[in-house]
Amino acid sequence: MAFKTETDAEQRATSRRADWFGILSRSHAGELDALAADAADGVAFEWLRRPHVGLVMVRGRAGGTGQVFNLGEMTVARASVRLADGTVGHGYVQSRDKRQAELAAIVDALLLQEHRHDEIMAKVIEPLRQKEQTRRIEKSRKAASTKVEFFTMVRGENPA
Repeated sequence: MAFKTETDAEQRATSRRADWFGILSRSHAGELDALAADAADGVAFEWLRRPHVGLVMVRGRAGGTGQVFNLGEMTVARASVRLADGTVGHGYVQSRDKRQAELAAIVDALLLQEHRHDEIMAKVIEPLRQKEQTRRIEKSRKAASTKVEFFTMVRGENPA
């Protein structure tokens, strides 16, 4: 039995999709709605999986690189759609917002269409990426402002 291995082009496509999928999943509902509502309006689709709320297991690694462990469960909203041309899109978002999952699924499907890809990347994904980076920088600055540095003083004892 021969196993099919992905070509470089398929691996790049998978990596690109994983990137925008992550951006959509971490977006905030109001941001996604504001950026994607125009693109999603009027798009003909059928539900493969209506938006619903569920749980996923969040896994972590000890020390970031060590042994895998189950951290706990996280609430997600998810949906799947098929556009009129047969393109299938999925949406998983870190919230209970079913509308956000619906929009994420539609945007995912639109990004898979070659004639819409660049437009959707420019109008939806890149602005969401910028907003996420801004949030990350702000969170990092806030954490850095609470950093406490500890130091020890030598008490004048003579080390032997």
